[in-house]
Amino acid sequence: MGIALTQRPEYLRIAAELRTAIHEGAHRPGDRLPTLPELTESYGVSETTIRNALTVLRNEGLIESRTRAGTIVREQPPIHRLAADRYKGSPGGAPQTAFTKDQGIGWAEYRLDKFFEKTRASAELAALFECEVGEPLLARHFVFYDNDAPTQMSTSFVRWSDVAGTPVADPINEPWPGGTRAQLATLGIQVRRVTEAFTVGMPTEHERETLRIGKAVPVLRFTRRHLAEDGRVVEVAHPIVRRGDTTVVEFAVDLDA
Repeated sequence: MGIALTQRPEYLRIAAELRTAIHEGAHRPGDRLPTLPELTESYGVSETTIRNALTVLRNEGLIESRTRAGTIVREQPPIHRLAADRYKGSPGGAPQTAFTKDQGIGWAEYRLDKFFEKTRASAELAALFECEVGEPLLARHFVFYDNDAPTQMSTSFVRWSDVAGTPVADPINEPWPGGTRAQLATLGIQVRRVTEAFTVGMPTEHERETLRIGKAVPVLRFTRRHLAEDGRVVEVAHPIVRRGDTTVVEFAVDLDA
């Protein structure tokens, strides 16, 4: 005897149809969707079903409700690619960082929120720094903006013994042209290696609010480490967070002939 397949709930079917219409341009960014009564009549379902369908799309960041304007299709951010060579410096030219390279923006289009605090290495951070638990660190909390749109958030840790009393420890100097590598160079620390490890998950409430994304939009989290010439870990960014649906990570692998 066969097993009957569970029918997909009506609100998910309606959400899928509206999602397709948005992606295919039938409803463009800034357009107002039909009203709740209009959708109810069009699909022949209850208002509750339509509300549930719209909640799905709202959580995906595709629509938003505005006072006196109804339900509006949101502008979708462009896809950005994190290139494998983005930490390499570029000779001459305008100031930049890995973030401005990732976004393809100029210095004038870039700003950040910042908050610095002294802390101590947890067991997790000690493992990443390869140091003792409790070692003093400087935690630098950042939110990065591309033309006033919050695009990336991170907490970058550096060793207190390296930066105490230096311009690197003063948030007034951020953003710093050249980023972390350039900062450390002013302290006589030459970075020779950068490592990154990536994971994907659903956003926390804090991540959703900071990046202004829906509950159903995944985020890309990664941990970056800067290593000096002698192999010492001199900076750990943990985590760096970006919305996962518009971020592409590119790798280049040179193979022996």
